[in-house]
Amino acid sequence: MITAKMQDALVAHVEQELYSAYLYLAMGAYCDGKAYKGFGRWLRAQHEEELTHARKVLDYVLARGGHPALGAIPAPPREFGSIVEVFDAVLKHERLVTDRIHGLHAAALAEKDTAAQVFLQWFVGEQVEEEAAASEILDRLRMVGDRPGAALYLDKEYGKRGKAP
Repeated sequence: MITAKMQDALVAHVEQELYSAYLYLAMGAYCDGKAYKGFGRWLRAQHEEELTHARKVLDYVLARGGHPALGAIPAPPREFGSIVEVFDAVLKHERLVTDRIHGLHAAALAEKDTAAQVFLQWFVGEQVEEEAAASEILDRLRMVGDRPGAALYLDKEYGKRGKAP
């Protein structure tokens, strides 16, 4: 049985994952509107991944006998600036999520909830990948600077995410 404290922390994280999904959906639409269809596709794939993360946490709470009550999800911003600013925001957001995962892991330790510690270990590793992916895109965009042709090449390359080979 999950403790009330651990349940509340995990349900709050479900809401945060849903906000992440909503944020990436908004960012993807923004990129699409700025003719960065590839980055839009990448961000929509990220949106789907965040929804999967939310379901995974919710299913865990239910499997442990919890009774989650979900709250409202705030609206994301509508404007994100340049494509570099978009991915700077993605990286900052992923770092925030990493901090939240570490907080959840610390809560599981404090609650002596070994099952939650093991469950959260997957998310710890996932966040390493998420930050690395966002950092790579941001680094490459910064490298190309004001060369629109190079940015469009990156847009095309990252737009391959999720497509069948």
